[in-house]
Amino acid sequence: MFKKLVFLVVIIDLIAGTLLAAKTVKLPEPKFSGKMSVEEAILRRRSERSFYPNELTMEQISQLLWAGQGITERTWGFRTAPSSGSLYPLYMYIVKKDGIFKYVPDGHKLIQISNEDRRQSLVRASLGQGYIGEAPLVIIVAGNFRIVEAKYGQRAYRYLNMEIGHVAENIHLQAVALGLVSVPIGAFWDDVVAKVLELPDTQDPFYIIPVGYFKGDQPQTQPADQLPSSS
Repeated sequence: MFKKLVFLVVIIDLIAGTLLAAKTVKLPEPKFSGKMSVEEAILRRRSERSFYPNELTMEQISQLLWAGQGITERTWGFRTAPSSGSLYPLYMYIVKKDGIFKYVPDGHKLIQISNEDRRQSLVRASLGQGYIGEAPLVIIVAGNFRIVEAKYGQRAYRYLNMEIGHVAENIHLQAVALGLVSVPIGAFWDDVVAKVLELPDTQDPFYIIPVGYFKGDQPQTQPADQLPSSS
């Protein structure tokens, strides 16, 4: 009996130690003004699938995550993307070479889930889309459908999809404003991606966004008045 008790205490200590050891990263404060207008970002946005391996700065990562789910009003906790009933059922994760992190809007910080580079696992889970593994940063939008369903019933699926679109477009446009490119991905095995990210049972992955520096022939920084005419 005593041996069993000692074993139980050791297990509890190990679990507690793991939880306490979870790395928290405070992100740099986001900027609320930039050098590119919203109109120009819309004009320049393209889905690019070729990336240089150059790592993004923490400032860039901070800005991208803030654009997707950052808090813009402290009293009510409103965020950068609208949410039906202000339920905010979405969660954002990032995968890069030093691991997997969950974004926490309250406090604008990251919590490390794993220190493994699982981008290649995401490639396999996404039907072999290799550019996911090339991008220095992969953002995944996950959500809890049940939160919305509890309030809106049959319309929950529509509302959740609308919100995911709001978040994703914010990220895509912010990437352009930072001199980066991105691509939306919806083809993947949900259960495999969830396993790679170690998502809780209440969350499902909905959207994958690789982000990085464009590796291509045409620079993304040419002035708007020099862009090709649509005529």
